[in-house]
Amino acid sequence: MINSFNSIEKMPLLFLGHGSPMNAIEENEFVTGFRNISTEIPKPNAILCISAHWETQETQVTAMKNPATIHDFFGFPQELFEVQYPAPGSPKLAMETKLLIKSTEVNLDYNWGLDHGAWSVIKHLYPDADIPTVEMSLDVNKTPQQHYELAQELIPLREKGVLIIGSGNIVHNLKKVDWQKINEEFAYDWAMEANEKVKQLILDDDHQMLIDFKNQGSAFQLAIPSVEHYLPLLYILGLKEKGESISFFNDKPVAGALSMTSLKIE
Repeated sequence: MINSFNSIEKMPLLFLGHGSPMNAIEENEFVTGFRNISTEIPKPNAILCISAHWETQETQVTAMKNPATIHDFFGFPQELFEVQYPAPGSPKLAMETKLLIKSTEVNLDYNWGLDHGAWSVIKHLYPDADIPTVEMSLDVNKTPQQHYELAQELIPLREKGVLIIGSGNIVHNLKKVDWQKINEEFAYDWAMEANEKVKQLILDDDHQMLIDFKNQGSAFQLAIPSVEHYLPLLYILGLKEKGESISFFNDKPVAGALSMTSLKIE
């Protein structure tokens, strides 16, 4: 089944710090960063996105031909709710993903679609919405180690032109966000400490420390109060192969307790 995609050069990996849903409609340096990164990589045959915003009781992949644009937020301007990202789905990629993963049962989903963790950033990479896009959920019953190991089973997709994107945030503590300064570039000391340490561990290929993030001290506990925005990073690190290079972009904090730090692996 894996041969049903045409082989192209091995695709890079992206972790995108997606931040506020407003990035979908605003013009700012982060949007520019998303646009620029798409010019640096081959055009993919398809996209597999692991988003912070789809948590389930099992591992699922969207398998419909035409996924809906899900507006999974509230309190934002009507303009944001009117955004549609009509990228096609890929039942073929959904099935290939299911067959590749041996460690757990993967169920095909026909009800979800593309949540804002996916479309709010992918729309800047591929504004024509012409790349078939599939989402894979985060199984809330798995440990960080199990998520990381599951990701490794997806490595063959990279050789078939599938761009795998993790969408979340390294630092994501909404209870500590300064909502009066939501567009301002600044970080609390603990947020900066955690973000810089995560980056250094990534550069050092010390994935085990990153998997064991709960044991890395108070700065990490504040930066990662819940796991869903952090797990997409572990998926991308799990897919990294030996000798690949890492580059960071959009590497800035906002509102004290969010980091937009994104990375490319190739």
